[in-house]
Order: sequence, then structure tokens, then C-alpha cells
Amino acid sequence: MSGLLAGKRVLVTGVLMESSIAFHAARLAQEQGAEVVLTGYGRLSLVERIAKRLPEPPPVIELDVQDQAQLDSLAERVRERLGADATLDGIVHSIAFAPQDAMGGGFLDTGWPSVATAVEVSAYSLKALAVACLPLIGERGAALVGIDFDAQLAWPAYDWMGVAKAALEATSRYLARDLGGRGIRCNLVAAGPVRTTAAKSIPGFDLFREVWEQRAPLGWDVTDSEPAARGVVGLLSDWFPKTTGEIVHVDGGVHAIGA
Repeated sequence: MSGLLAGKRVLVTGVLMESSIAFHAARLAQEQGAEVVLTGYGRLSLVERIAKRLPEPPPVIELDVQDQAQLDSLAERVRERLGADATLDGIVHSIAFAPQDAMGGGFLDTGWPSVATAVEVSAYSLKALAVACLPLIGERGAALVGIDFDAQLAWPAYDWMGVAKAALEATSRYLARDLGGRGIRCNLVAAGPVRTTAAKSIPGFDLFREVWEQRAPLGWDVTDSEPAARGVVGLLSDWFPKTTGEIVHVDGGVHAIGA
């Protein structure tokens, strides 16, 4: 099979609905020749149903990134599904969550438990996932790609999720430092706002849409996840062999444009 990811195996987290960036990353990865395995949390039956809409329905493995036992057993469970000698060439981190009181304009009132949850699930989990997958990385190394939302600025209503994304960006840089010797590249795709299931939980999402409508020189469609997914697949491929610790913006150019 030909394609950018021909002969590669890729683990994709965060596929919950067909609108998600992770879903389209999985679809494009398959179309580019990769064998894909998904992880899901909570509503596994929903993930399995969505997985059947991919070109080749992949196996689905349960993974709660706050459950150390599940992280510790991830490599073993992947090999149960893909084969005893299976290795991974790519890992897609598309996991984020913040309690409702951590977003929406009450930044000064949010307590530490909610902040801790947002940072653990949305940022620390990148490190946790990388370490869990280390036994699956072969001699040729791998690419770890996370989904980001640019954390250079303070955004309306994004609050502690914005702080968590800043932590995600820093975590990616430190992973790039510590995993480079194993041939593992760690990069992020900073996507523009996409109307996904996760976006529905962000108060004031329409404010983001308005910013992108006004400032994106290339234009932006909040219903189209494919541009960001293409960025993910590009970073998973061998076309970026010496790129790590990078944040690739797929946002129509908004990050570069002032008010």
C-alpha cells in the first residue's frame, strides 16, 4: 500500500464523534496506508460505533488517562489486539477536559481541584500517554502529535483550559528534549476553533468563531476538521524527520495577525 504512512501503526486517542479532529486524523491515516488503533474513555460503545465509520473499522481500547493501572497495561492491551510483536510508529494525543467552573469567565473563582483536573487531563496526560507507549516504540522511533489551541494569548471564557494548553505546550517541549534520544519526535498542531463535541462545553464558543471570521487571512470553517487532521498526518509522516518541540499552526493564519 502506498501513502505517507504506508506500513505504519498509529494509535489515536480522543475519537468521540465524527466531527472530531481525531476522527479525521484516523481516517486520513488509514487512507495514507496506516494501521490504526483507537482508545476511548467512558462511552466505549459510542467510540466503537463511530469507529465503524472509518474506512477500516479499527480495534478500540479503553484508556482513562487518570487511571494509572490502565496506563500501565496499555502496551500489553495494544499487543493483544495488534499482535505480540506489534510496535507503534505514531501516537495522536487528542485529550482535553476542564470542569465547567474552570471556564466561562470565573477565572478568579475557580478552585484548585478543578484546575488540577484540567491540567492533569489536558497536559500531564501527554507525558503519561508517551510513557505508557514507550514499550511499543521500535528502533525506528515514532512521532507523537498532540492537538493544541494556541496558548500565547488569553481568550474570552477559555480561562483555566487556556492555562492547561500552555502547560501542554511546555510539556511537549520537555518531551521533545527527553525522548529525542529514542528517536521520538513530539509536536503539536495548534488548530483553529472547530465545532466538535468538546467545543460545545466551551462557554462563549461563538466569540472564537467571530474572531476567526474577522482575522483569518485564509478564511476558516468551524465545521471542517480536515485541515487540522491533515497537519496531524503530516507530522506523523517521515516528511518531518528532524522536527520536534514544534507547534504547527493550522488556524487560517490568525496567530500571525493583529487586531
